[in-house]
Amino acid sequence: MPIVVVHSNPLFWVRLCALVFSCVAFAVTIHGAELKHGTGDWCVFCWAFSFAGTLLVLLVELFGLQTRAPVSWKNFPITFACYASLLCLSASIIFPLYFLKGQTSRNETHNYRIVATVFSCLATIAYMSEVSISKARPGEVAGYMATAPGLLKVCETFVACVIFVFISDPVSYNSHAALRWCLAVYCICFILSAAIIVLCICECTGCLPFPFARFLSAYALLAVIMYLSATIIWPIFTFDKEHGGTSSRPTFCGNSQGLCSWDKKMAVAVLTAVNFVLYLADLIYSARLVFITV
Repeated sequence: MPIVVVHSNPLFWVRLCALVFSCVAFAVTIHGAELKHGTGDWCVFCWAFSFAGTLLVLLVELFGLQTRAPVSWKNFPITFACYASLLCLSASIIFPLYFLKGQTSRNETHNYRIVATVFSCLATIAYMSEVSISKARPGEVAGYMATAPGLLKVCETFVACVIFVFISDPVSYNSHAALRWCLAVYCICFILSAAIIVLCICECTGCLPFPFARFLSAYALLAVIMYLSATIIWPIFTFDKEHGGTSSRPTFCGNSQGLCSWDKKMAVAVLTAVNFVLYLADLIYSARLVFITV
């Protein structure tokens, strides 16, 4: 018979706040925000997914079921919290961009949308606080995902997912072979980073035929080189007129809702540079990190 364990530590209360904030965000949106764009469904998914995962984590810890969980409990909660913070952050940016930008009417629907945006921002802060509390401190024995390289892996995969969204709607990598190389960089690095996260959460790193720490350093170096090439190539073959690109922002972009195709290409260029910096930091940390797999 499981016994309910009531916690009074800051981590519990931060998770409880995240649970409430994410619940309010998607409940208010569904009730009265009147979403008429597919982007709204993504925002609702971000809040609902974060709420469901946090509820699961709280229930497992309240009933003391960590040892029965099929995943590493030193890696799973902080990994989920990091993803939830990024999801809520993206929703906090996307939702007002598509549903509040340019609106002058102050009706009930508009008020619901404002409330959803506010609670999305609060949920983002709560999840970031959870990550800050849960991350490993210097000299502390912790799971890999609680270390800086582990958290960077989460950020890298999330940024890659956003890149995939931008380059696929509309498709912006078929005009030149160099852009298809950039797509290959995004895919290869995303798959390997996601595989590392899954191996850590499932505690399967010891099954590899080579030392996991050396693999991390070698992969980080490879990813830095690949993303450096994409950081240079994407802007050249997207915005340089000599290669068929458009250097200036089209006038119609100012009248479009959300992001136009040129904005999305620029976002891909910026996010590619962001991921390059993340992988570079990952390489520096991975080369120095000494951790114990629990």
